[in-house]
Amino acid sequence: MSSKPLTRTSNWKKSFADKLLQILGSDGVISSPDELIAYECDGLTGYRVTPICVVLPKSAKEVSEVIKLCNNENIPFVPRGAGTGLSGGALPVEEGLVISLSRMNQILEIDIPNQRVVVEPGVINLWVTNAVSSSGYYYAPDPSSQLVCTIGGNVAENSGGVHCLKYGVTTNHVLGLEVVLPDGEIVEVGGKTLDHPGYDLLGLFVGSEGLLGIVTKVTLRILRKPESIKTILAAFEKVEDAGSSVSGITARGIIPAGMEIMDNLAIRAVEEAVQAGYPVDAGAILLVELDGPIAEVEAQMPVVIEVFKENRAKEVRVAKDDDERALFWKGRKSAFAAMGRISPDYYVQDGVIPRTKLSEVLGEIVKLSAKYGLRVANVFHAGDGNLHPLILYDSSKPGELEKAEELAGEILKVCVDAGGSITGEHGVGYDKKQFMPLMFTEEDLDTMNLIRCAFDYKGLCNPGKVFPTPRTCVEVGSKSYKMHPIEKEGLGERF
Repeated sequence: MSSKPLTRTSNWKKSFADKLLQILGSDGVISSPDELIAYECDGLTGYRVTPICVVLPKSAKEVSEVIKLCNNENIPFVPRGAGTGLSGGALPVEEGLVISLSRMNQILEIDIPNQRVVVEPGVINLWVTNAVSSSGYYYAPDPSSQLVCTIGGNVAENSGGVHCLKYGVTTNHVLGLEVVLPDGEIVEVGGKTLDHPGYDLLGLFVGSEGLLGIVTKVTLRILRKPESIKTILAAFEKVEDAGSSVSGITARGIIPAGMEIMDNLAIRAVEEAVQAGYPVDAGAILLVELDGPIAEVEAQMPVVIEVFKENRAKEVRVAKDDDERALFWKGRKSAFAAMGRISPDYYVQDGVIPRTKLSEVLGEIVKLSAKYGLRVANVFHAGDGNLHPLILYDSSKPGELEKAEELAGEILKVCVDAGGSITGEHGVGYDKKQFMPLMFTEEDLDTMNLIRCAFDYKGLCNPGKVFPTPRTCVEVGSKSYKMHPIEKEGLGERF
């Protein structure tokens, strides 16, 4: 990071650590340099910062006490879930604290009759489905990292998944939150009912990327398992034909549970890694999942297959049982990790485009790949136009990381020019804050910052994220404060 806060003395650091130990005990504070290495970054590994220390609270009360201490000492703090985020949202702040919610991992309540589950933020996404599966229910948002990502992190980033086309993203399944505000106050927003009167503070917190407070309890909505599920794999010579099939299916009035496309580079990497049964000679594959009442699914199946044939599918395969269906999806959800089979490093982006612009944008990505001399594997939630271009590079070669970052930025510009967005589910974080002006005016960004300031007038809660310029809370109401040094980063720059 380009500028640093004033360095604290070793005596001050020891005193601060001692105060944390009084709140959390010896097993709740990590300060060893060797152990801190594990917390230097999240899934965006190109940026690394070592925090003063990491704390591991077990309750909302402990989180509150830690935040009150940070407030008194003017110490910035960064909330962290499982560290699987891909936009640098959990990147530490120099001379700051990381608050890891990993020990707050209990499922507190399961209410099957009312289809509600209450969890702590450190609960793994898949644990929720596992806990209610025997009763015939499941939790719909399913990021590819659902085996390891946490509900708290999902809330921060408003995560999606392969089934978000039909069932929506995290915000559609969160009904209530307990939040510790940046001054240490514990509040509740939303609840178990579907609609609360007043301002939609719940919607404000979901997707706020840790800038407004730290979530310590989440009330989730669960769904009954569908009566029938059918998963179809279609192989095409060209990615464009797979994209046209997506538009063709929705044009027939069918909304599948999920539609996912992978290009040949991604197919070959995945097949080498997990043997999902993908045709490695295909230019692209399209996975389509239909679910619902048996009669509905049976009526939709031939329509979908007809659309595939109209778009020159060279192979159409329906999963014969649950095991093959699970294997199809295992391949898709292993795509990011599988890149290690074909490249020492990769840089993933998260742009969104209208479905109708799919062929056009993919063509631009091919041109940019050639321009920068870097391969790009494409994996995306085709149904809602959420692209995940994986830019392959070798960090041991001087300048390749910088080229990958520049190429990623060019792809985001193409997405915005096509009428899309710079992120669909990975968040803005540290990685994409410089691209916010592509979508928002200065007045837009200032207005967003006023909301942040209303909750965090000191600018201590996950500073340096989302906003591209040093927008600070010089004065909010009757409160004023001196700008924290981390907020001075980029002062005078315009992106």
